[in-house]
Amino acid sequence: MASASRLLPPTPLPAAQVRGSRDRLAVPRHRCRVAAAAAASPTGGAALLERDGSAAVALREFVTLDELRAAVRLRVRTFYEYAVESVGAEDHRKALADREFEALQDRISGKMINFQRVSCINGTVPLSPSLMSAEELCSMCKFVEDGEERVVVGTLDLNQCLWLPDELTGKRPGVNEDNQTRAYLSNVCVAKELQKKGLGYALVDKSKKLALEWGITDLYVHVAINNIAGQKLYKKSGFVYEGEEPAWKARFLGRPRRLLLWLDMSKESL
Repeated sequence: MASASRLLPPTPLPAAQVRGSRDRLAVPRHRCRVAAAAAASPTGGAALLERDGSAAVALREFVTLDELRAAVRLRVRTFYEYAVESVGAEDHRKALADREFEALQDRISGKMINFQRVSCINGTVPLSPSLMSAEELCSMCKFVEDGEERVVVGTLDLNQCLWLPDELTGKRPGVNEDNQTRAYLSNVCVAKELQKKGLGYALVDKSKKLALEWGITDLYVHVAINNIAGQKLYKKSGFVYEGEEPAWKARFLGRPRRLLLWLDMSKESL
């Protein structure tokens, strides 16, 4: 399952500065805070099991730049398809990942004016024998933390902002920039090897809890009109239809038409 809102345009600003031996972004603490794992529960959003039940998926805000880069590589792997052994495919993937990695750092560190606050939420698993059959996933989306090799298997961004570039703009709760409590989900994706196991729902659930901590009152997501699996996921998560992209705009941007879905956060609880 992949969201229609993907890989926001990169910015020409330089990458955020890093600090410390663990290579963290130099941003306010609440923007890269670790979330403690709760009891394993596919509906609770804290942990999930792999296919063989051997390991749990930990859900949290990103911690290191190495993890953030792995999340970006998962997005490129999910949103772009390449012909087998196509010329220049790996170079193109790397260029896309590098551009999005730099742009994501800029959004998280507050360098882009429209974005008041951004967090990358990931689902990760330990690198284990049960994942060895997914060789490409492990090689592309692996990172190391405290000496342990882990793999990013799901990811999304929570963006507190007035709008996302090239997307329909939500109407609630208004456009008072001095008191903006609207947020958007973007870059929602799950590794194909772990789809249909509740990970997408758990990621969205985790993002809703963080949105409540931020004081968000209205949460939005865009989804392609032909992405039935994504629409089912968001409906299950409580989102309802608000609007849709005009056909001419979708043709101009060269993509499927998108729906705008809205969630009333006043009905959610931590």
